[in-house]
Amino acid sequence: MSHVAHTDWGDDHMPKYVIERTVPGAGDLTGEQLQGISQQSCGVLQGLGPQIQWIESFVTDNKIYCVYVAPSEDMVREHARQGDFPVDSVAQVRRIIDPTTAEM
Repeated sequence: MSHVAHTDWGDDHMPKYVIERTVPGAGDLTGEQLQGISQQSCGVLQGLGPQIQWIESFVTDNKIYCVYVAPSEDMVREHARQGDFPVDSVAQVRRIIDPTTAEM
């Protein structure tokens, strides 16, 4: 029995977004600095309401890639505006695949 981990985002799912942020030196941020950024983000999210959720972020040398669930790209951008977070791009996730997708 194979497990298929691909996902179609239909009308019954809240859209998922990947946000690219340029943050020079992001990979060198301390745990305290990352905690402060996270607290700032969570504070803005509380004000925006439960329909927008931060799932996770990936910190690289000079970028942070964030995954959010939200009703619209506009709401994702509003979160960035209120939190004073940079936004290079916002892309809606259309499908998710992983190695088990090869088993289809």
